[in-house]
Amino acid sequence: MLICLRIENFALIDQLELDFGAGLNVLTGETGAGKSIILDAIDAALGGKVSSRVIRTGTSRALVEATFKLDAKMISWLTAQEIELIDEDCIVCSREMTTTGGNLRSRSRVNGILVNRQLMAELRDRIVEITAQGQTVQVGQPAQVRDWLDAYGGKAHFQQREIVTAAFADYQQAKNVLEKRRQSERDRLQQLDLLTYQVQELKTANLTEADEFEQLEQERQRLSHVVELQQLSYQVYQALYQNDDDAPAGADLLAQSEAKLTDMVQYDAQLQPILDLVSEALAAVTEAGRQINAYGESLEADPQRLVEVEERIRELKQICRKYGPTLPDAIAYYQKIAAELEELNSSEYSVEALEQQEQKYLQKLNQACHKLTDLRQTAAAQLEARLIAELKPLAMEKVQFQVEVSATSPTAMGADKITFLFSPNPGEPLQPLTAIASGGEMSRFLLALKSCFSEADATETLIFDEIDVGVSGRVAQAIAEKLHQLSQHNQVLCVTHQPLVAAMADRHFRVDKHVVEETSATTADLRTIVRVTALDNFTTRREELATLAGGKSAHDAIAFAESLLTQAAQRRVLL
Repeated sequence: MLICLRIENFALIDQLELDFGAGLNVLTGETGAGKSIILDAIDAALGGKVSSRVIRTGTSRALVEATFKLDAKMISWLTAQEIELIDEDCIVCSREMTTTGGNLRSRSRVNGILVNRQLMAELRDRIVEITAQGQTVQVGQPAQVRDWLDAYGGKAHFQQREIVTAAFADYQQAKNVLEKRRQSERDRLQQLDLLTYQVQELKTANLTEADEFEQLEQERQRLSHVVELQQLSYQVYQALYQNDDDAPAGADLLAQSEAKLTDMVQYDAQLQPILDLVSEALAAVTEAGRQINAYGESLEADPQRLVEVEERIRELKQICRKYGPTLPDAIAYYQKIAAELEELNSSEYSVEALEQQEQKYLQKLNQACHKLTDLRQTAAAQLEARLIAELKPLAMEKVQFQVEVSATSPTAMGADKITFLFSPNPGEPLQPLTAIASGGEMSRFLLALKSCFSEADATETLIFDEIDVGVSGRVAQAIAEKLHQLSQHNQVLCVTHQPLVAAMADRHFRVDKHVVEETSATTADLRTIVRVTALDNFTTRREELATLAGGKSAHDAIAFAESLLTQAAQRRVLL
């Protein structure tokens, strides 16, 4: 339920704060007074489309803030979206709009947290529903009518629609794969030849280790310098362990130092750490000498192996130039094309197999659509009876109405075209609603349709924008009573020009335009602003109803307004 609306610099509104309540909230005023601006502001706060024109002239920033009180179901949904409540059961939806250089920027927030357009749209659908006589276009749109019927059908319809959507996606994928195969069979054969050649070449190359190239380079360097490595290793061995010349080896010098330090430690134990270091160095040098000697003795010249290594390196370089640039890249490419070749050769994905797969998914889709059609036909019959019952009190006692469910090609939303057929006069054939309904009839139809959803619909706030335009006094009274009935289950906001509707309000607001003088340091300009007054007593409401009926100066208008308020109070008790 919308409990508060705060507006700054939006259209003709400079500053405004409105407190709404449960039941029927009515906005009245002269034509062009700015009533629809209030509804536009609510729409903007919930992520509706806006342009730079909504920012008040002379300013660069507009703000709309709507505070809603929520039920337990909505609180649970917000918790799932990780949105914290400000109070125990309230949220604040705000929209800040700024303009610079003619470019509009806007930010939507829920409880001060920035939210994206998708989340705001989901929130809007759950807490507010706006209905206007201009929705005639929507009534003629099959997708919208289908959504209305499914919404009336409830949870079972949407669950089956999800099944249909999944089945349609599977069918479309199978169909696309089949069409692609049919259209590219020649390309497939050419690709098959190419991949067969490449896979055979790479398979023959026996690519197993990603670092084989580096290993071969290292082996080639060793085989190419065997003599040098032997000589150098022997020189290192002599320097470390056993020198044939007169000069002592490193191990000999360390052994001498160890012996002397051993004697010195007997007189000064502080030298023990140094002795340990020399002993460790002697052991390390001795081991290094042993290993370098073994390495040198193991080296042998192998011209044949060197030739093999160089040939392998040339082969790998050739492979890398064609499939690389590196050996790991070539190995990855081999694995990729091997999988592609296996797929192309697989009998599972032959044209015949793909045709069978397409038919299997088409059959599943048709079965899912058939179940959805059955659900829609059942809901259509129920909606027909319910809507006719809702229309009769609205001075349409002889109306005929039918929800036509006709077959179409399967889509993600089923295989049905839904059309509302309508005949307001006995003896006249049923025709599409949008083709024959007058403005007044369309108003009553939309109101009756919303009445059908009111008890089952989770939307808490219903907004009607001049739904009663073009109707007579008797019909206006019926609309007023229907709006009151709706307000027993939902909060209702209504913009109206009908005194009969306004008289039934639980809260009544008058919207006016005023011309004021805004002064600055150098100039004084005339500006138009919109003001909203809460009519919270009998006198102010009587005067406004008299104005709507024909002017508050006329005695008859005042008397008529008083009678309307008295009768409305009595009707609210009886309804």
